[in-house]
Amino acid sequence: MRLVIGEDSALFREGLARLLEDAGHQVVGKAADADTLGEVVDHTQPDLVVVDVRMPPDLTDDGARAARAIRDRHPDLAIILLSQHVETRHSVDLVRQGGFGYLLKDRVLDVDDFLDTLERVASGGSALDPEVVGTLLGGGGRRDPLLALTPREGEVLALMAEGRTNAGIATRLWLTERTVETHVSAIMSKLGLRESAEHRRVLAVLTWLGLRPTS
Repeated sequence: MRLVIGEDSALFREGLARLLEDAGHQVVGKAADADTLGEVVDHTQPDLVVVDVRMPPDLTDDGARAARAIRDRHPDLAIILLSQHVETRHSVDLVRQGGFGYLLKDRVLDVDDFLDTLERVASGGSALDPEVVGTLLGGGGRRDPLLALTPREGEVLALMAEGRTNAGIATRLWLTERTVETHVSAIMSKLGLRESAEHRRVLAVLTWLGLRPTS
């Protein structure tokens, strides 16, 4: 996989690049500020971009704004925000489109899990840290169909929003995978998502976040 890293901390940027290269990936570009990041991505055409939210020149949400602009120019490009901060203004639109992850640096505790997440997002999946999910929920509000879910179904759907598979959800909640499948089926039914609908898990997560999927 070909990656670009947008990170203003030299130590973190180079350490992440070494980690990715040791895992067999190719880091085709690096940027220490948001303006340069867009140029590097346009030039290298990577498979995935890993971006810090707060980057120069303003050190506010420059990275998130750059990520959104990059996605506008490259709709199929996978993007992961990897930050110490939760930013919702620009990340909401990225969540809607898939191929997006938002992880908090201090909560990435397992290297293998992190590398698996990169692969999942690069393949069009999603991965949201629970704290990010909680912040988005607090800002968006839940829609009426969610009121029909049981507390356990709500837990399962929240873990789906983190990008976890049925097996991962089963491990987290101490359930059998078959039980999780039953809960997922009930969630889809209560949210009115037909079996024939593509990306039903993504649509369910968008409902959980109180967002309207774009057509």
